[in-house]
Amino acid sequence: MNPNHLFIGGRWVHTSGDRVINVVSASTGDHLGAVPDGSQGDIDRAVGAARAAFDAPTGWASWGTERRAAAMIRLADALDARKGATSDAVSAQNGMPITVARSFEGVVPSALLRYYAGLADSMPCEELRTGLPRGTTLVRREPAGVVAAIMTWNFPQTIAFFKIAPALAAGCVLVLKPAPETVLDSVLLAEAVKEADIPDGVINIVPGGRDTGAHLVSHPGVDKVSFTGSTRAGRQVAATCAELLRPVTLELGGKSAAVVLDDADLAANAEQFFMASLLNNGQTCYASTRILASRSRYREVVEFCTAMARDAVVGDALDPDTQIGPLVSLRQRERVLGYIKTGLNEGARLTTGGGRPPGLDRGWFVEPTVFADVENSSTIAQEEIFGPVLTITSYDGEDEAVRLANESAYGLAGTVWTTDVDHGAQVARRIRTGTVGLNGYLPDLTSPYGGRKASGLGSELGPEGLHAYQQVQSIYHP
Repeated sequence: MNPNHLFIGGRWVHTSGDRVINVVSASTGDHLGAVPDGSQGDIDRAVGAARAAFDAPTGWASWGTERRAAAMIRLADALDARKGATSDAVSAQNGMPITVARSFEGVVPSALLRYYAGLADSMPCEELRTGLPRGTTLVRREPAGVVAAIMTWNFPQTIAFFKIAPALAAGCVLVLKPAPETVLDSVLLAEAVKEADIPDGVINIVPGGRDTGAHLVSHPGVDKVSFTGSTRAGRQVAATCAELLRPVTLELGGKSAAVVLDDADLAANAEQFFMASLLNNGQTCYASTRILASRSRYREVVEFCTAMARDAVVGDALDPDTQIGPLVSLRQRERVLGYIKTGLNEGARLTTGGGRPPGLDRGWFVEPTVFADVENSSTIAQEEIFGPVLTITSYDGEDEAVRLANESAYGLAGTVWTTDVDHGAQVARRIRTGTVGLNGYLPDLTSPYGGRKASGLGSELGPEGLHAYQQVQSIYHP
């Protein structure tokens, strides 16, 4: 990408500022490239282009669902043609193991476009209701308008299309702000948008930091905000939207619990347990990093988790054999190491890991780390670490397990591990989170995904994700 150009209004244009974002490899620290650091002026131009694309009488919002769906399928095809390059770019930037990147970043975006294209084409936008006490009302679903979509760095393309796909299907237009840590993949996205002949101004991309994002959230030309990131930043976004009475969807942090019941067979679900707890080096908001094990099986669970973490292959993110890659940045590595130190100071027992892997002197690596004998109230059990660190806490009886699972500021996800799935579902119903997995976890693209408490507001994915980008109008006739 030319460090002087941004994708605004369907073309590459000169940035109005002179700052750049330099991107480095998470595995080596080597320079990968540079993109413009978007300014407030760039945001103004992007919102203006989106506003024009939405307000035009023949613009995107006026297209029928069949025509929009066809354009979305073209974009899905263009993304599929670039899925290898996109996976490589994400893996190099944030340390995601390349096998994970190929399964998520290379697949989910086009899958979501195809899903929402079909959903929009099959769901009526108008419904005639018999009035009470009399008359009839035509209930219409209209596109929300110009969407400010702010993404985080851990699954940059997957999370982007949690927003892009339903917004496009609803008839909305977008201004995207990628996180500074992962911006090179957005170049490939812009190329795909251009190739798919998406109308000018429907998708605009302005990388930048907090100030850029804050200006976008508060911009008077924006109708709806969708934000994925930390709970702290989400509170600031929510405050701005509350002041403006602007609709907002927030997908924030998590500290999910894995409730291991007495009858669980972890050995039979070893791969699923690894995916649920250590996927993407622990840089996953829904990861079940807080393990709750019954006292009768506590030692066994500690030994299982310790062996799983100790035996994981740690290495360069682009190596297909790697299971645990580096963290996204030096800052993130130091943050995770700081939490490990806190765990030791608070009296938790380190069973494996705790530092930098031997022989990996470059890049932002942290050993997969397991703490046993962890109090549920401790810092490492309550705060989101966002790295390959697991804590294990004992419980006596399922009632205590559920209580411990719910004793958290967060409510995004969780897992229950058992050989009796029906009973596991009964336990899951008592856990106060937006989603729960039984013997594994992945967000289901066809079902709502969202958090409670400090984990966010609203839902993404499924029909609920489409409704988040629509507003309703009622036309009454007596």
